[in-house]
Amino acid sequence: MSDMVYNKAGIKFGIASVIIGIVIVLSLTSNSFITPSQPLSETKSDVLRIGYFPNINHAQAVIGVGNGDFQNTLGGIKIESQVFNAGPAAIEALFANRIDVAYVGPNPAINGYLKSDGQGLKIIAGVSSGGAVFVVRNDSGITNVHDFAGKKFASPQLGNTQDVALRSYLLKNGYKTSENGGNVTILPATTADIVTMMSKKDIDGAWVPEPWGTILVKQANGKVFLDERDLWPNGKFTTALLVARTDYLQSHPDVIQKLLEAHVKETTWINNNKNESIKDFNIQLQKLTGKTIPNDVISEAFSRMEITYDPVKSSVSKSADDAFNLGFLGSKKPDLSNIFDLSILNKVLQEQNLSAIP
Repeated sequence: MSDMVYNKAGIKFGIASVIIGIVIVLSLTSNSFITPSQPLSETKSDVLRIGYFPNINHAQAVIGVGNGDFQNTLGGIKIESQVFNAGPAAIEALFANRIDVAYVGPNPAINGYLKSDGQGLKIIAGVSSGGAVFVVRNDSGITNVHDFAGKKFASPQLGNTQDVALRSYLLKNGYKTSENGGNVTILPATTADIVTMMSKKDIDGAWVPEPWGTILVKQANGKVFLDERDLWPNGKFTTALLVARTDYLQSHPDVIQKLLEAHVKETTWINNNKNESIKDFNIQLQKLTGKTIPNDVISEAFSRMEITYDPVKSSVSKSADDAFNLGFLGSKKPDLSNIFDLSILNKVLQEQNLSAIP
């Protein structure tokens, strides 16, 4: 999940170096700017500019934009796509009117909404749920929550979704981090570096998104200590969302409806055709990055997540509350009461005889 970073001193971006064995350009938490290779056209009613990431939790866009499914549904509305690898870059592009909609993680969506005083964007659908794990080394001596004292853990970025989850989990189990006078250390690192650090025994564990959890298990002597789904009601928590620039949503609801029709259809197809969708994902991933993910890795990673159009609204609010309680969102509790606009999504779901999202 590429994530916008909640940082007390402001938002800090870094360039993630994703180099590991199979060299997967899939860091869900890297934070770097991607400059479009060509200027995108200005907003037009017959053009939809989509931003997304070459990540497994953005599978609908990776597959549907890449193979033409989205274009077929949108008909005469031309799709212009832009691939990013960082939430901050996607939100910046959205607010700079370089794209109209974006597939992003929950933290970029929340931060963008709050920094625009609730005016800049709306969450119009969910994309994925689950797909984050707490992995520890097999020889770390950690067998239960009483074994964390004196240990070193890693997260992909200070204040990102997994970092907040790790810090909240430690706090709830009675541990303070070293910067707060405690005896547990959390080191921010790129996901690729986390694999190296665990392989060298420089850390005892890490809270990471997929497919990096699977990679830690297969390549760095790791074991899944906790699947984050176990911490959420019904095992559901959002890891990617579809957001639209508010002015575009208001000006072109017909285009958004077509997009959501494509998004829902692709979601349903992926869930009904898992093996074929993995194959198609890798085909499109190779086009985007020149790389693919081994089938066993992507299959296991997919098994821990759900491709969905449900934004799991309650988890978005809780994620924001957890970040606030840890001091990442300033002194005022975030108000997300108007961050969702699911009216068009529910219209599409009704037309496809699917249950509406409350």
